Amino acid sequence: MKEGTATVVRREDYAPPAYWIREVELTFDLDPAKTIVASRLHIERNASGPGGPLVLHGEDLNLLRVQADGQSVSFRHEDNLLVIDQPPVAERFVLEVRNTCAPAKNTQLSGLYESGSGLFTQCEAEGFRRIAFFLDRPDVMAVFKVTLRADKRRYPTLLSNGNLLEQGELDGGRHFAVWHDPFPKPSYLFALVAADLVAREQRIVARNGREHLLQIYVNRGDLGRTEHAMASLMASVVWDEARFGLPLDLERFMVVAVDDFNMGAMENKGLNIFNTKYVLADAATATDDDFFDIESVIGHEYFHNWTGNRITCRDWFQLSLKEGLTVFRDQEFSMDMAGDESARAVQRIEAVANLRRSQFAEDAGAMAHPVRPDTYAAIDNFYTATVYEKGAEVVRMMHTLVGRDGFARGMKLYFERHDGQAVTCDHFAQAIADANPGSALSEHLDVFKRWYAQAGTPRLHARGQWDAETRRYTLTLRQDNPPSPGQANKLPQLIPVQAALLTPDGHELAQRMLVLTEAEQRFVFDGIDSAPVPSLLRGFSAPVVLDDGLDDEGLLVLLKHDADAFNRWEAGQRLALRRVLAALPGTDAPVLDAAFIEAMRAVLNDGTLHPAFRALALTLPDEAYIAEQVSPVDPARIHAVREAMLDQLAAALQPDWQRAWAANQVREGYRPTPLQAGMRALANRALAMLVRQAVASGDPVWPGRAYQRVKDATNMTDRQGALWALIGARSALAPQALAHFHSAAQGNALVLDKWFSLQAMAPEAPGDAGAGVLGQVRALLKHPDFSLRNPNRARSLVFALCMGNPAAFHRIDAAGYVFWAEQLLALDVMNPQLAARLARALDRWNVLAEPCRSAAREAIARVAAKPDLSADLREIVTRALETE
Repeated sequence: MKEGTATVVRREDYAPPAYWIREVELTFDLDPAKTIVASRLHIERNASGPGGPLVLHGEDLNLLRVQADGQSVSFRHEDNLLVIDQPPVAERFVLEVRNTCAPAKNTQLSGLYESGSGLFTQCEAEGFRRIAFFLDRPDVMAVFKVTLRADKRRYPTLLSNGNLLEQGELDGGRHFAVWHDPFPKPSYLFALVAADLVAREQRIVARNGREHLLQIYVNRGDLGRTEHAMASLMASVVWDEARFGLPLDLERFMVVAVDDFNMGAMENKGLNIFNTKYVLADAATATDDDFFDIESVIGHEYFHNWTGNRITCRDWFQLSLKEGLTVFRDQEFSMDMAGDESARAVQRIEAVANLRRSQFAEDAGAMAHPVRPDTYAAIDNFYTATVYEKGAEVVRMMHTLVGRDGFARGMKLYFERHDGQAVTCDHFAQAIADANPGSALSEHLDVFKRWYAQAGTPRLHARGQWDAETRRYTLTLRQDNPPSPGQANKLPQLIPVQAALLTPDGHELAQRMLVLTEAEQRFVFDGIDSAPVPSLLRGFSAPVVLDDGLDDEGLLVLLKHDADAFNRWEAGQRLALRRVLAALPGTDAPVLDAAFIEAMRAVLNDGTLHPAFRALALTLPDEAYIAEQVSPVDPARIHAVREAMLDQLAAALQPDWQRAWAANQVREGYRPTPLQAGMRALANRALAMLVRQAVASGDPVWPGRAYQRVKDATNMTDRQGALWALIGARSALAPQALAHFHSAAQGNALVLDKWFSLQAMAPEAPGDAGAGVLGQVRALLKHPDFSLRNPNRARSLVFALCMGNPAAFHRIDAAGYVFWAEQLLALDVMNPQLAARLARALDRWNVLAEPCRSAAREAIARVAAKPDLSADLREIVTRALETE
């Protein structure tokens, strides 16, 4: 597991394997201490391959026996490889391998591992080699038949991929189950589960009349919290067949929830294994956001059945082929499920805000990489926002360029060409282009594909000039892309720009899509009778940073009148950001001008706007996004300025917040609908501002109301919202409210995660030279409910501080960096994937202001100096130091 150095894998070095595995028969005798795995691999020589020895991957396995066609065969077992220098000369042969593994000792949660009293697998990206010896690479696709044998009392549920062929009793209180997946798949999509679980079941009939069984397996006692997950799964099946003509292709589809899981979920063919966070929900324990995330993630993993499973990646550099496309598909699903245009717009805004918060920062940091990377040392490090979220934006641009119907034609052609194959991002882009001849995508495909090859976030500069005499408006667009690690000079990319021209009173003069393919181009609008206000990049039509030169007056026009909800929200964010940036260089608190306050008041009181939109529009840009706009970065100053702005908005709009609070109380029973969720979001935003103002003025009424709501709320959204209002305002009632919340959370791991996270995300008090939030987090590490071994719990506390609370983490005394290094090294011993993700908290250390910059570098260097780091962690810290 530990390596001093890691081999760099290069995309340009890809070569097909010397051998294919066409069929796999696996037999498991399951036991947490020693599981015996017997493999029968039907191997075929690659006629066009290089020949030579047969090399199989295997990690932390105890090899017992190797035979070829029933005969002993000479082999070498070294460096996590099983090498047969002289395999049988026949074109096809059967290799039998017998080995053991130890699930109970597997703290990496990769391969076959124990969680609670059950056994589970996670094989993406390279976990299967921790189960059995195999050609563990995504272009080797085989049909699997799996026999599971185990103690029936301990493991009454035995599941694997595909369709159940047979099950029965064995001697000694044991039983067995035989599963067969008729569709060839790579080993990373293999899964098995052996546990004591119960299932919610639902039978559905597809459009072709075929009946399917849907099952969601959970621990006993959790079945009552699976209704929403099942509804989401049914909706996903229906949507994919209706929108893209892609039906469920197996007799059954299973989802299993597990407490210990490194990721959100995994799309193993027909047997999706999920983090409990994305399955379990009811009104008392899950927020509106949790309900939305469950619907989204259930959809995402189900949609992988075709975009990822039926067609998979040729190699791991093509990861966005499945992930970017499937994120796009789950976003479209969620927007379609939202219903009306206002709710759809809110979801688009939230997706873009997440992209900017995570991916834009990644593009500007040490781990910047193209959507299709060129090299990696540990592939687990490239499950990134760039591959997923930016990859989805690349697919969305294709959709924009060819239209909804054109994209559907492209998807159809993609499956006609490549079903059952392992292919590349180029194959997908070519199919969309070929299905739409004459489109901008088809005509400029080579330029468009630079989105896959170039890292960084392009800058789009726009300047317009109106000529009254000719009634002509000329818009000049110019693009540039700053240097990234390993990429100094970049070529122009294809940028679709949805554009409109507005009059100062909001009348739309023109609307069209502009396609920028060169470094600079001019676009002419004729028949324009007055100087317009440009509304550019509508719907966020490309993942770029826009500089359109608009002054406050122009932005206020967009905020008040733009028919495009995204640009309306964006105008408000830019107005707020402009004021934050103006205040940062000084030391005084910012003073918000009347024009901005009145603009916010108008949005807050506009009952024609969706309440969720108003809640988003009244939310200031977060501290991480603000930090991306400046260099050097002083997290404490950013925090102080933003907090001061919140204080002023709370005071200036107090009567408006009270009206919003009263008008957005949900009177009917809880449902996680877009309208109800929007009303709760706006009410909780109002409550947070009212408590903030009350604490500042010494008024006990609103803190008291918030505390009562923590105790009496009938749903988790309102309970957590009220608790955060007290924490965010640093109310004296916050400790009591936290104690009450913790008492009510007993026995529910996901609610306890919220309790830990709320404390780790608490705002740092201005000028606090004491232990602060970090001291509280250190104390919570010793809490009996905390365990670093559980990924959800680690994320809820350690990650929440280091990655979600900049002011509390980037302390000038360097205590935050000492804490980071300690937790990083502790995690790396047991779970390198999790450690590598935590290491990303210091991706942008080199833009920090002193003394934080030097202290952060020293902390990274101390970690990098350790000789026994995992390959995952070493790659991150090495790349971080290279950015100096």
